[in-house]
Amino acid sequence: MAPQKNQSKKTIQTWRDALKVQQNALETAFYQHKNTALLLKQQSLLIDQLLKKIWLETNINADTCLIAVGGYGRQLLFPYSDIDLLILLPDAAPQALSQEVESLIGLLWDIGLNVGHSVRTLQECVDEAANDVTVQTNLSEARLLCGKKRDYQVFLKALDNTMHPASYFAAKFKEQDNRHAKFNDTTYNLEPNIKESPGGLRDLHMILWLAQSQNLGKNWASLARNNIISMPEVRQIKRHERNLQNLRIRLHYLAKRREDRLLFDFQNTLASDLGYVNTLRKRASEQLMQSYYTSAKFINLINEILLKTFRLSLNQTKPKIMPINARFEAHDDLLEIKTANVLQQQPNAILEGFLLLQKHPQLTGMSANLIRELQRVKKIVNHDFRQSKENKNTFLAILSQADGVNHSLRRMNRYGILGQYIPAFGKIVGQMQHDLFHVYTVDEHILNVLANLRRYAKHDLKHEFPLCSELFSNFEKPYLLYLAALFHDIAKGRNGDHSSLGTIDARRFCKLHGLAKEEVDLVAWLVDAHLKMSSTAQKSDLSDPEVIQQFANLVKTEKRLIALYLLTVADIRGTSPVVWNAWKARLLESLFYATRSVLKNVDFSKQKIVESRQQEAAEKLTQYGLKPESYLKLWENTGVDYFVRFESDEIAWQSRLLTPHVFAEKPIVRARLGPNGDGIQVMIYTRNQDDLFARICNFFDRMAYNIVQAKIYTTNHGYALNNFIILDQSYKSVSYSGLLKFIETQLTIKISSSGPLESPLQGRISRQVKYMSIQPQIKLTAETQGINHTLEIVAGDRPGLLAKIANIFLQQAVDLHNAKINTLGNRAEDSFLISAKHNQPLNPIQIEQLTQNLSKL
Repeated sequence: MAPQKNQSKKTIQTWRDALKVQQNALETAFYQHKNTALLLKQQSLLIDQLLKKIWLETNINADTCLIAVGGYGRQLLFPYSDIDLLILLPDAAPQALSQEVESLIGLLWDIGLNVGHSVRTLQECVDEAANDVTVQTNLSEARLLCGKKRDYQVFLKALDNTMHPASYFAAKFKEQDNRHAKFNDTTYNLEPNIKESPGGLRDLHMILWLAQSQNLGKNWASLARNNIISMPEVRQIKRHERNLQNLRIRLHYLAKRREDRLLFDFQNTLASDLGYVNTLRKRASEQLMQSYYTSAKFINLINEILLKTFRLSLNQTKPKIMPINARFEAHDDLLEIKTANVLQQQPNAILEGFLLLQKHPQLTGMSANLIRELQRVKKIVNHDFRQSKENKNTFLAILSQADGVNHSLRRMNRYGILGQYIPAFGKIVGQMQHDLFHVYTVDEHILNVLANLRRYAKHDLKHEFPLCSELFSNFEKPYLLYLAALFHDIAKGRNGDHSSLGTIDARRFCKLHGLAKEEVDLVAWLVDAHLKMSSTAQKSDLSDPEVIQQFANLVKTEKRLIALYLLTVADIRGTSPVVWNAWKARLLESLFYATRSVLKNVDFSKQKIVESRQQEAAEKLTQYGLKPESYLKLWENTGVDYFVRFESDEIAWQSRLLTPHVFAEKPIVRARLGPNGDGIQVMIYTRNQDDLFARICNFFDRMAYNIVQAKIYTTNHGYALNNFIILDQSYKSVSYSGLLKFIETQLTIKISSSGPLESPLQGRISRQVKYMSIQPQIKLTAETQGINHTLEIVAGDRPGLLAKIANIFLQQAVDLHNAKINTLGNRAEDSFLISAKHNQPLNPIQIEQLTQNLSKL
C-alpha cells in the first residue's frame, strides 16, 4: 500500500506542526546564541530524525536505502535549502516500489519539506556519476539515513571506483569557470550571491571536493594535517566561512525562503541585526557589504592557491624549470621564486613579479607558493617602499607594457598589493556605490574602466569601437590614460567632490613618480573633468553652437579632447553591462567631432551652422528629386533657429515629409529607425497645444518605450515640430515595420483626442529604487543670455516618471523647448530647457512652485 494513503490528514498535519515548532525553536536559539555551526548541524539532525521516523512508519522495501547527499549529506543544511536525497533501489526492484517511493516523496512535500530527490539503482548511480561531474560530486557527500549498511558500503565502493582525480579536477575547474562567468567573473557585484558568486561558499566546497578526490582530506583540519594548508590559514578559512554562513542563514530567515543573494531588500535589515550603525562616512549597509567582500576576497584567493596546489599534486612528472633572472624562475607555466624569503630580503622583487608576467606571456600566473609569499610580505609595501625609485620605475613599467596591464593590476588588487602601493585605492576596495547605476564596487569599477581602455589597444577588437581604437593607436603614452582611470573615482566615499579630491591624489602620485609637468597636468585634468563630457553630451543640446564652444573652451586642446573621450567611453561602459547603448555612443561621437572642429579653428558661428545645414539638407533633398521651391515655404515658416536645433539629416527627413503639409489641419506623425542605429526617431508636426508633451509621454510610457531625447520646437506660424528618440525597455523581438506603423497611427489618435489627459502610469518600482532610494535633486539655472532656464532632475527611475514631469509642466504653465532624458540603470538624470508661456522668463514664484512640485516626484 502506498505510504501516503496510510497517513491520515490529521497525522500529516501533526508532523507538519511539529516540524514548524522545532524549526521555530532552532531559529530562536540561533538569534539568541548566534552559533552558526550548531544551527546547521541541528537543522540536519532535525530532518534526520523526521525522515527516519517517516521511513519506518511508511514501511518502504527493506532493500531500499535512504541516503542524504549534497549539502544535507555533509550536515550543512541551511534553514530553507533543499533537502537532497538519494533513494537507492535494489537492482531487481518490485514494480510496486516505484509507486511507494513516489507516494513517499509526495508525503514529504505535504509535511513541508523542500525535497530534491533522485531515485536510482546502484548501476544507474555509477552511470550518472561517470557521465556528470555534478552528480558525482553530489553523491560523494553521501550519508546513510535508513537502509542496510552493507548495501550502502557497496554503493560507496562503486562510487569510489568512478573517481579519476585528474579528469575530475579538469571537469570541476571548468564547472567553476562557467559558474564564475555567470557573475561576470567578479567578487564585487553589489548584490552578490553568497553561495555561487566568485568568493562564495561554493568556492570553499570546491576545495574540499578536490581534496577528497585526491585523498587529501575531507575537512580543513585534515588538509592541515596533510600539509596542504597551514593552521593560520585554517583559522582564516573558518572565520570567513562562518561570516558567509551566518549571512546566508540570516538571509533565509529574513526572506522566509531559500534566498542566497544579498539583495538591497535585505542589506539594511541585515546590517542593523548585526550591529552596524551609520557613520558620517559609511552607511551601516556599506559596512556590512565591506565585511562580505573581505571574506569573499580571501575565499577567492585561497581557492586559487589550493586549486594550483591540487593541480601540481596531480602532475606525475617534475615541473619543467626555466630560469628567468636571479630571483625568479618558471615552473611549467607559473612564475616562482628561486629561494625562500627572497621577497622579504629584496622587497623590490614584489612588483617585479607582476612585470615579469607581462614580459613572459607564456606564463599563465603565479605559483601557489609565490601567492602565499605575497600575502606574508605585503605589509612591506609601505611608505619607504613607495619612496624607492626602483619601485616607482617598476610600477610605471607595468603600466607602460604593450600587454598585460589589466591582468597585472587585477592580480595586484586580488593579492592585496595595489591597495598597499596606492593607499587611497586600498580605501575603496569593497566600497559600495549607492547611485542606482553602478553595479560594482568602486575598485572593481575602476579596474573595469582600465580594462575597457586596454580593449582599444587590441587589433582584433577594433570593430567594437572603431573611433576609440583609431584614437588610442595614435595616443602617445597610454599609461597616462591608465593613471587617470586608476584615480578618476578613487576619492569616492570621502564626503566631498570625488573629482576634486581625486585630482589632488592623482597630481601627488604623478609628481612622486617623476612624470613631466605636462603629463601630471593631463592626468590631473582628466580626473577632475572625467564627468564633463558625458554630462554635456547627455544633458545639453549638441546642435547649439554655444554648447560646443563652451565645451571646447573647457577642453582647450585636441589631445585633452581625445584623452577625455577615450576615458569617458570606457567609464560609462564600466558602470554596468546594460548602461551603454548606441544612443550614448552617438551623442559622445557627435560632441567629439563638433568640438574637434572648433579646436581646429573651423568657423562654428550660428550663421555658418545654419548655412552648412541648409546646404547639406538641400543636397539630400535633391537626391529625392525635390527642388528648392518645393520646400522653401516650409523653411521660411520654421525660422532660422530651426536650423540650429536640428541636424541636416533630420532637416532633410522632415522637409521631405512636410513639404506638402505646411499648414496641415491634422497632426502628422512619422517614425523611422534611427539612421545610426540609435533607436527609433519619431517626428510630430501639429498645431501647438498645451498638453502635447504630456500626451506624447503618456503614449510612450504605455508602450514601455523610453524617451531619450525630445527636441521641442515651435515654428513661426504656430506649429509644434518635435523630434523624439525612443528606446525599447524590454528588448523584445518586434516587427519594426508594424511597430512604426502602430506609432504613427495610434500617436496621431492620441494627439488628436479632445478627451481628458490620462493619469501618468503607476508601474511597479524596481527593488533597487525601492530599497536604495535617492531624494530627487532639482536644479534650475537661468541662461546667461536669453529667457530660458535649464532644469536638471536626478531621481530614481520608475514607470510614469517622465509623464509626471510633463503633467507638472502643464499644470505650472511651463513651455518645454528641449529635453535630454538620460537613464543610468535605475537612476534618471534628465535635463530640460524651459520657459514660461509665450517665451517669457520664469518668475521667482513660478520657480519656487515648480521646484516644490518636482521635489515630490
